[in-house]
Order: sequence, then C-alpha cells, then structure tokens
Amino acid sequence: MSGPTSLDGTYDYVIVGAGTAGCVLAKRLTEDPSVKVLLLEAGGSDNYHWVHIPVGYLFCIGNPRTDWMMKTASEPGLNGRSLVYPRGKVLGGCTSVNGMIYMRGQAADYDHWRQLGNVGWSWDDVLPYFLKSEDHHAGKSGLHGGGGEWKVSKQRLKWEILEAVQKGAREFGVEPRADFNDGSNEGSGFFEVNQNGGVRWNTAKGFLRPALKRPNLRLITHAETRSILLEGKRAAGVTFTVKGQERTARAEREVLLAAGAINSPKILELSGIGNGAVLSQHGIEVKHERAGVGENLQDHLQIRTVYKVKNAKTLNTMANSLFGKASIALQYGLMRSGPMSMAPSQFGMFTKSDPSLETPDLEYHVQPLSTDKLGDPLHPFPAITVSVCNLRPESVGASHIQSGDSGQQPDIKLNYLSAEKDKLIALKSVRQAREIMTAKALQAYQPEEILPGPQVDSDEDLLKKVGDIATTIFHPVGTCRMGPDEQSVVDPQLKVRGLDGLRVIDASIMPKIVSGNTASPVVMIAEKAADMIRMEQRG
Repeated sequence: MSGPTSLDGTYDYVIVGAGTAGCVLAKRLTEDPSVKVLLLEAGGSDNYHWVHIPVGYLFCIGNPRTDWMMKTASEPGLNGRSLVYPRGKVLGGCTSVNGMIYMRGQAADYDHWRQLGNVGWSWDDVLPYFLKSEDHHAGKSGLHGGGGEWKVSKQRLKWEILEAVQKGAREFGVEPRADFNDGSNEGSGFFEVNQNGGVRWNTAKGFLRPALKRPNLRLITHAETRSILLEGKRAAGVTFTVKGQERTARAEREVLLAAGAINSPKILELSGIGNGAVLSQHGIEVKHERAGVGENLQDHLQIRTVYKVKNAKTLNTMANSLFGKASIALQYGLMRSGPMSMAPSQFGMFTKSDPSLETPDLEYHVQPLSTDKLGDPLHPFPAITVSVCNLRPESVGASHIQSGDSGQQPDIKLNYLSAEKDKLIALKSVRQAREIMTAKALQAYQPEEILPGPQVDSDEDLLKKVGDIATTIFHPVGTCRMGPDEQSVVDPQLKVRGLDGLRVIDASIMPKIVSGNTASPVVMIAEKAADMIRMEQRG
C-alpha cells in the first residue's frame, strides 16, 4: 500500500471482518481469478506468539492486541454481575483466541433450522460443507473430510484423573464415545481440536494465508468499518477508518458482513438498518427498518464446579513451582506437547438433564486445573473443574448500540437464567455433576467439592450460588436471525431482507444456538454462503 489513496477503490465483494467466517469467504471467492475482493479487519496480524501456543488463549483474552475488550451489561440472573465478553480482534477472529474445540453440534440442531422454514439448512444439507474444509487426523470417511483447510487433531497429552472421570461417568450410564461429530454427541470422550502439531490452527492460517498469494485479494488490517453505504435499497460499499482517516470502498456485487454476533448488528444499526426506535434514540437516520437486528441473542452459560483431589497430577500443582513451569516449557519447546499444547478443556461429556429428552441438552468441559475465575491464578492445591452448560437455553437477550459513536461497544444483554426452564436445568446440571463425582472409579482421588460447596444444597441457595459462579463460554449467536418470515433479518440465502447487495455471514444468522461449540459451525456457514454466492453469479 503506497499512499492513502491506494486504500480506496472498487471491488466485486467487500468482506467486513477477517475472522472465523471472513477468512473462509476470502479464500473461496478469490478462487475465481476474475473476482476482486477486499477484506477489512479491525484488528492486526495474528503474528503474536500467544495466538499460536494453545495455552496462550489466557494471554489473548483481555489483551487489546487480540480482544475487543467487551463486557456484558449487569445481569440480574447472575446477581447483578457484568461478565468479561472476549471477541477476537485479530486475523482469524475468535479462532485465534478460542478453546480450539472442534464441534459441529447435533444433526437435530440443523434439522430444526430446516423445520423453522430455512430450506437448505438441514443436517444432510450442511454436512457436505463441514466435510469440504475439514482435514481430519484419521483421514477421509463418510463423516469426515481429508486434505481440507480446517485441521482437526487429537490432543497431545493425557491425564489420569480425566480418564478416571470418564470411568466414573460410565457408572451412571454415560458411555464413552469415539466421535462427537457424527450427528449425535451423547456420551463422553476427549475433544478433538483445531491444532496442527501442537500449535493452534486458526482460519487465518488455514484459509487466509494461501488466499493472500492471489492478486485478486486485498487485505487491510486496523480498518474499522463505520457503516455500510446505501444507495436507495442497495448496499454499494462501506466506509471505514485506517489510522484515523476515513476511507470508502465500493462493492460492485455485494457487501458481506462477517463481523460476528456482536459487531454485525452494531454495523447494521450504525448504517441506519435496524429497529427505528433504537436508531432514532441515538440520532441515526432510519434507512431500512428491520426490527430484528440485534435481537434473539443466545449464548451458552457455563456453571463451573470445582473439586479438590488427592493422589492425582493436575496442572495446578505442576504450574505452581519453578521446576514445574520449566519442565512444562521444555516439553512444549522440544515436543510441542504437554500442558502448553492443551486446549482449555480436554475431556467432554454430553448428557441429558431429563431421560425423556431425545438428544443431550448438557455439555461438560472437564479440566485438570482450577481457578476462582478465568484469568485468575491457579489454585495452590490439586483440583479439577467440572463445568456444565445448558446447550439449548430458552433465555434470550439482545445487543444494541449505545450511541452513534462506532468506537463504543454495544449494550450486550444476555438475560441469562431469565427463563424458568433454564433455572431448573441449572439446578439439575449441578446435581448431575455432583452425582458423577461420587463414582467408585473416583474414590481413590477423594474428590472434595469446593465450588459451589456441599453446604449449598437447597434449590434457592444453589440457584443463588449459580448466579455467583456461572460464566459465559463465549458462544453468542442469533442477532441477525435467518428465517423465511418477514420478521427475520436475513433470508435462507443470508441476504438482508428488503435490501440488495448485502448479506450477513457469521454466527449472528443462527436462528437457534447449536448444541455444542460454535467455531466450526461458522466455518460451515461461510462455506455454504460462498457456494450460494458463486452459484448466483453463474446464474
């Protein structure tokens, strides 16, 4: 980029956000050499060592180099607490800072999307797109892809205590499972991760780097998108700032908004697209009324239970001595293995809060470590964390701008535990975790509950304690809901209703949250969107 004017120009497609979805879109759309694409990213490069070392997520969250540094509004269901709400502000987006778990969700999730009227989004429709980009460690099969851009690996370390939890869960009917991604995820197993040789694998490495070699792709980092340019009812481009200077880029064909479930609705609202009452309140001219923008916000709330253990190796004890820290660093330096290669959660379980349910509605993330809260120092004693979340919460929130200033974060209201059913499932999930920890297979480790604590037992006390300890696992979705109805923000082709030349392609389009982690479903959404765009162009 020679001078400031070189940032201006006309492109076929302008993609806003080089995150989970944006990197995929850039790769796929530039496969056609006649197509010119501009990719805008508000953050900087992912050439930061902590992005690539798996345990480095601890140093990326809450770091302005890689994180938008957002917070939620005060949550009544969490006893008035506001939560830190990490969002990736870096190439690769949230795949540069997340827990690296490869998870698709359940076939029933996507079949439900189709039942809601979203033609082309059933499990059978989306599975080919999961397979398309996958490079699975076991190679190509009917349920997994081989040779794609999205690497899926086995974890490179084992923990005896986690294997004991698996045996213990089996005593209560939770059977081991070889594959969480075959459409059903019921059972227990060790998570597969987006890593390559013990190093984090993000969408920047998998999709963007190869695409940047093409002359028809231009990437601009530190480019914060201010608004979408509308000419009548057509999106004609975007305005953005680079180093404080405002720039314009025009899109001959389409603007593709891939800024994520919090920032995509924000950019729409700042552009005059949204609920007229919200926009008028902040002095923004209503250019296109779309009341659903920013609504339908869903997320997974995780309840962290902590158990002190004996006779077991955990990260707490390993990392709390200089010798331990040195040996961990050496192991990673020489072998790319050991604790520094580990995802935040190694072992998982999918269970039912009620036996009558057709599919699991609880997900456990079990970790050989414990802290008071994410980012705090590890406890000085050996312990494990048994976290459990409700996969299909009924509590729904919203995310809306707080002013016309694009530099101000939105007002993020999750309304956690506002639905009565979610409160009931929260109680059941903690009690189920407690039950599993009484298993014979765990007796040798003498597990002792320290969070919430055995004295917290009545429904009332337990629900109050849940409000104190529950936290997000950062899976916001739904704020630009896809649907066949006029109230939806985008149609099943992901086009913003009532406008030409504008699509939203990220987690915000999910009508209902998936029953698992959200990164790989977003890769799938981008793959499918790219296909729809190309097919349409071919006519």
